[in-house]
Amino acid sequence: MAERPADPHSRRTPEPGDEPHPAPKDGFAEANGWDRAYEVYSDFDLPVYVGPSTFAKLPWVTDPAELRARAVDVAIVGAPFDDAVSNRPGARFAPRAIREANYATGSLHTLQHPGGLQPLEILTVVDAGDANVTPAWIERGHALIYRKVREVAETGAIPMVMGGDHSITWPSATAIAEVRRPGSIGVVHFDAHADTANEDWGVLSGHGTPMRRLIESGAVKGRNFIQVGLRGYWPPVETFEWMRTQGMRWHYMREIEERGSEAVVADAIAEALDGPDYVYISVDIDVIDPGLAPGTGTPEPGGMLTREVLRAIRQIVGAVELAGLDVVEVSPPYDHAETTAMAANRVILEAIGALAAKKAAGRTVRWRDSGSSRS
Repeated sequence: MAERPADPHSRRTPEPGDEPHPAPKDGFAEANGWDRAYEVYSDFDLPVYVGPSTFAKLPWVTDPAELRARAVDVAIVGAPFDDAVSNRPGARFAPRAIREANYATGSLHTLQHPGGLQPLEILTVVDAGDANVTPAWIERGHALIYRKVREVAETGAIPMVMGGDHSITWPSATAIAEVRRPGSIGVVHFDAHADTANEDWGVLSGHGTPMRRLIESGAVKGRNFIQVGLRGYWPPVETFEWMRTQGMRWHYMREIEERGSEAVVADAIAEALDGPDYVYISVDIDVIDPGLAPGTGTPEPGGMLTREVLRAIRQIVGAVELAGLDVVEVSPPYDHAETTAMAANRVILEAIGALAAKKAAGRTVRWRDSGSSRS
């Protein structure tokens, strides 16, 4: 059962004196009809533009001990960091925009599963807040993102991280690999760009380098790293040569065009599970065509459809033991009509829905951090 206010269906007629701000019983209130009894709603059921801004209006629970006590299945984490960008900035504003980029509240009903599904009635999901990030200090930002994601993962919850630029995948995936066991994690990485450069103009921790750092550090084996959607004009030949020496596997956008996204994603799942016990999903929103998701730092025309990416998330989460997920490179200042933030929001909601379908079917979801068992 999802964590939410005590009365999940909080629509009710209040008793006398029960209103948050009781109206006077005379004067203008009485004359204008403002003294009548009105229905009162909890924060969870109010419109998205009213009250605290949390993901899906879920409880804000930042204390790891409380996450553990509540046996949280999924914890949403913000990584508001974009100090490592090489082109258009603004991803530091993404976690807040992604939290706000939905219109439905209360016990959400996803239509993407046979017969429908209410994932927040099946899973315990909370918003675990943001990493303690400050500007203009890459090392500190990555360190605090690593610590935040690790403390969440250690409670047994599955972290779903809202970036931030793509450099945050280095500390985020490292934290989860360290909890689950380094080398046991496979990564399925959706992106227009490989992000395997050795450095960005001398910077080893830029947003073009995180996948190389993960592999070189030993957190993830190169052969367990699968990339989907690569296109455009970067990285250069020598970077792909390094990727081949590491045993990395990738699927260009032209393969999706020729074979279809579902077939390509099925191959990516098989490759990611070739050895690892768990899978981490990293979604750079620029894998989606910028005509559909313009609010990103390095847009590359010719990408996937939003519906293809959302279907791919359901496909992967339904087939693997999910260790964690991030969605990155949303830049709200460039996001016309909030379509990019909405796509990122739905990436997380689709992952939650797929996990709920698994749990409803009696399959494992939550990590139990004592030994290697799961519950």
